Amino acid sequence: MSLDRKVVITCACTGAETSKAQNPALPVTSDEIATAAEEARAAGAAILHLHVRDAAGKATQDVGTFRRAIEAIRKKTDIVIELTTGGAVGDTPQERLRPIKELEPEMASLDCGTVNFGNDYIVNTLPVMREFAAEFRARRVRPTFECFDLGHVYASLALIKEGLVEPPYHYGLVLGVPGALPYGVRELAAMVDALPEGAEYTVMGIGRSSLPSQFGSIALGGWIRVGFEDNVYYSKGRLAASNAELVERAARIAREASLEPATPADVRDYLKLRP
Repeated sequence: MSLDRKVVITCACTGAETSKAQNPALPVTSDEIATAAEEARAAGAAILHLHVRDAAGKATQDVGTFRRAIEAIRKKTDIVIELTTGGAVGDTPQERLRPIKELEPEMASLDCGTVNFGNDYIVNTLPVMREFAAEFRARRVRPTFECFDLGHVYASLALIKEGLVEPPYHYGLVLGVPGALPYGVRELAAMVDALPEGAEYTVMGIGRSSLPSQFGSIALGGWIRVGFEDNVYYSKGRLAASNAELVERAARIAREASLEPATPADVRDYLKLRP
């Protein structure tokens, strides 16, 4: 199947670090996340990048919490669900991987290197990456290689060379995290140039780089991610009313470039997701 003249939009509706104090519209309960997913799908998103929160609103990798969110989403929409294995700052690799082992989602993120995260950091060594990739392969979960620096792209190539991941390959290129690679046209182009032949990629601009990264990704032939995990503002000084509002703009930008938002069915066929 071809995605000719289509672009895949991912909505990262909650994240691990964003709070309701930053934007009161942030979805944190299972029902709120499910409604956000339904609205994002209607606005043009094909993939939902899923983090979940506990009763206190804190990020968690608890399997039961993920299961409840997934069940709530499935009652409302057919959107592709991509679980996080990045988790939150301080989560152990075992905690981050547990939902993959027990829930076996269609897709999940796979962080490809250690990264500064503001004043904190998230550790991903090559042995940890290999462990994650092996679990993904065993359970037929399609990974999104999340890369926060150029070196992370090259680290991902080791997993491919060792046969731990099979094509088609999908990358998440994250730019603008404080302490990691900033967003810029040259920086994005360098990451894209390092990707393995035929790989697809979604560009994730954090904070004020969210909107410019959408234009940059379309210009280079990539896909788009938006949502409150990346940016809670619609414009300078104006909070986004919902995740769907950000998806609607991404879809409008795509259409201005003569592209149509891909559907979940398009993504499932193109990335050969497990039935």
